[in-house]
Amino acid sequence: MEVAAALAAALVPSWSAMVVLFSYLGYLAVAGAILPGKLVPGAVLPDSSRLHYRCNGLLSLLLLLGLSALGVYMGWMSPTVIADRGIELLSATFIFSVIVTSLLYYSGLRSHHKSSSLKPLVSGSFIQDWWLGVQLNPHFMGVDLKWDIIAERLGFMLVFGDLVFIPFTFTIQGWWLLRNKVELSLLAAMVNCFIFVIGYLVFRGANKQKHVFKKNPKALIWGKPPKLVGGKLLASGYWGIARHCNYLGDILLALSFSLPCGTSSVIPYFYPTYLFILLIWRERRDEARCSEKYKEIWVEYCKLVPWRIFPYVY
Repeated sequence: MEVAAALAAALVPSWSAMVVLFSYLGYLAVAGAILPGKLVPGAVLPDSSRLHYRCNGLLSLLLLLGLSALGVYMGWMSPTVIADRGIELLSATFIFSVIVTSLLYYSGLRSHHKSSSLKPLVSGSFIQDWWLGVQLNPHFMGVDLKWDIIAERLGFMLVFGDLVFIPFTFTIQGWWLLRNKVELSLLAAMVNCFIFVIGYLVFRGANKQKHVFKKNPKALIWGKPPKLVGGKLLASGYWGIARHCNYLGDILLALSFSLPCGTSSVIPYFYPTYLFILLIWRERRDEARCSEKYKEIWVEYCKLVPWRIFPYVY
């Protein structure tokens, strides 16, 4: 009963948790608007317009780390400010996501804009529109509230996912290590680092090869001319090993983040397990979409590259 009472009390967001949350969100808004960065165009929208985004995320992160270190050094904040308020921050962020989603829904309904970004798209179902959103790229005081996620409107699905689900579930490993003592052997640590490096190389390398190929279909892949299927599909480099090799890298990276937690519990392995299921489901959707789009070219590509994600396994 005492544990339940303590948990219930922690679920009530404190003023300090609200200050931490709004300070962080306010910093993101200000830093994203004023820090220098390359201005890049987003996806072409249905009305042929394009939003532009300032790529200053890395600089914003480094500055935040520097300001946090200064705050700790000067005694303005505790170095464990997040860890001390984990449950409170979870509760505060969830409540905030519900309020923001509701405001987005009602403001979107009243919008009279005709642009693809702000034009309200209403299905007539409150649950569907609240969950999926009404506007594609809503703004607040000149701040674009959604990064370039092409098709999805900004509703509870994205707000909750980006503010609550991903930050608080993908970091379970860290919370676990704060409360559980785990000792790894040197060999286990080296294996973990190896998995991380391989995962990063595969994930980054596969996506870079695809990006380079789209810009210049004749660019060399691993020092050789690219092999194409039907003149459209890349079958060289990582894309000649598996049809969704970038997903393999993503899974390996996620696994490397959980392995330091040891094997005493499955809880720290939520992230790689969830990601594995998600990417298998996404791969199936990708396969169906590519099969419909490329038809016989896709059939030929599948024969040339039979493995979906895991070479010689799947």
